[in-house]
Amino acid sequence: MASFRSTLALVNSAKLSLSTRTMASHPLAGLLGKLNHVAIATPDLKKSSEFYKGLGAKVSEAVPQPEHGVYTVFVELPNSKIELLHPFGEKSPIQAFLNKNKDGGMHHICIEVRDIHEAVSAVKTKGIRTLGEKPKIGAHGKEVMFLHPKDCGGVLIELEQE
Repeated sequence: MASFRSTLALVNSAKLSLSTRTMASHPLAGLLGKLNHVAIATPDLKKSSEFYKGLGAKVSEAVPQPEHGVYTVFVELPNSKIELLHPFGEKSPIQAFLNKNKDGGMHHICIEVRDIHEAVSAVKTKGIRTLGEKPKIGAHGKEVMFLHPKDCGGVLIELEQE
């Protein structure tokens, strides 16, 4: 019985130390929110949309985003979204991506932040490059900023105002 009590005390101690551990000293503590979406570049927007419709997902119509050089389609999931991206115009960054990845693939992830300007300032102080000087309005009508993939483990990250 004593062995069980000492094991239980050790487990409770571990739980306490894990639950009280915070990242308060990290410059993004409290800024990063939930995953908003995973963006997938696709050479065939209709085919990709039909794929997700066939799985029973709610899929939006394609919306041109000329200021970003893309068409977007959002696939709604219970806990997040998938954003399908297709080139719009000759200077589309998605076309450059598709030139390298003929079948398409994951383009970026989007994470919500409570204060986009504070988050951008914080990442810059950490030496993380942004793709632009200041946030722009994204596909959801909210301010966004992209972070350089070379500074983010090879992943293009979009920060979006909650």
